Amino acid sequence: MTAHGKLLLNEPMARYTSWRVGGPADRLYIPVNLEDLQAFLHGLPHGEPVHFVGLGSNLLVRDGGVRGTVVLMHDALTEMRFEGEKVYAEAGVTCAKLARFAARQHLHGAEFLAGVPGTVGGALAMNAGCHGGETWDIVQRALTIDRRGAIHQRSQVDVEVGYRYVALPGEEWFVAAWFQLHPGDADAAEEKIKALLARRLATQPLNLPNAGSTFRNPEGDFAARLIEASGLKGTRIGGAQVSEKHANFIVNLGNATATDIEQLIALVHETVQQEQGVELHREVRIIGEKQ
Repeated sequence: MTAHGKLLLNEPMARYTSWRVGGPADRLYIPVNLEDLQAFLHGLPHGEPVHFVGLGSNLLVRDGGVRGTVVLMHDALTEMRFEGEKVYAEAGVTCAKLARFAARQHLHGAEFLAGVPGTVGGALAMNAGCHGGETWDIVQRALTIDRRGAIHQRSQVDVEVGYRYVALPGEEWFVAAWFQLHPGDADAAEEKIKALLARRLATQPLNLPNAGSTFRNPEGDFAARLIEASGLKGTRIGGAQVSEKHANFIVNLGNATATDIEQLIALVHETVQQEQGVELHREVRIIGEKQ
């Protein structure tokens, strides 16, 4: 098998993350389709570090860049189809697109995904959710790929799932899933999606680069409440700021570095622990080398 996708060298990751920061990846690969991705992974040297990235909406890439290879899934694995009361979607499909597709097919259960600012692959990898819904509540089974390019089918029993947490058996990455939904009224589903998006627009700082919720909500509480109660709203380090609109969001005011953002994350973590006695756990993933 020969890979036919696009290979970029020393590619700045700021172009591929929603925070708009990050140093260069040694190699960035954009596969043509699933078969092409298999061929590419099969040809990689043993031990080559590999990172899968969707929209980069839950990711901080450090300023020193990423050693090894980044595989970009968005705009690559985007097949989606209707199968009875199930929807098959590949990892590069955006969550919002999946939610709307299901609604148009008179299927309910995926509306909450309209509020998840990422791709299916990322949602599967972290059990993304909002407004009472979680990704793995509606997953019937998933497809993964290992670093040799072999495809595996995984069900709920093969995967350890928790709140914003998913563990696969070994070094595998999600490439697709079947979502089990239930029949309903398309108009009602569309209205629910519209209401969710309107609420998101009203409560989140979507006008500035951000990576969604920075910390997971601790059991029985909200990270935003704890951060605000610690007097951190509006706190800045360099070009990074704890959002004045939603305290669990860190925004790039325009000139932030990844170091600014990482230092602000650490400051919030430390301050909330000191002031509130609660240890917050990061929701965003951090990869790469410090400069």
